[in-house]
Amino acid sequence: MLDPVIHPLSRLRICATLKSVGAVNDGALVWTGTEMKFSALRDAVGLSDASLSKQLKALEEADYIRRHRDYGVVRSMDVVWVSLTPRGLKAFEDHVAALREIAGD
Repeated sequence: MLDPVIHPLSRLRICATLKSVGAVNDGALVWTGTEMKFSALRDAVGLSDASLSKQLKALEEADYIRRHRDYGVVRSMDVVWVSLTPRGLKAFEDHVAALREIAGD
């Protein structure tokens, strides 16, 4: 079944990008080194900061992604890290399987 949270193209691209680079959190609430920098994700999916933040919020509310912020000396030096949660990875894989079924693969 298609997942309405992941179905918008920008969210599908976000999840696909995170999975492809191995940015999948093991469920821990601490930084595990498996995250992707917000700026790298933004560049990879071709969204503005504001658009990416909005899409990440929707994914975060569904517990599909987790964000972690490393605080710099000033806010402009902060680094935000993003990763798929186990729930998000499963939802993404199920969504892709549903798309393949629709396409006849």
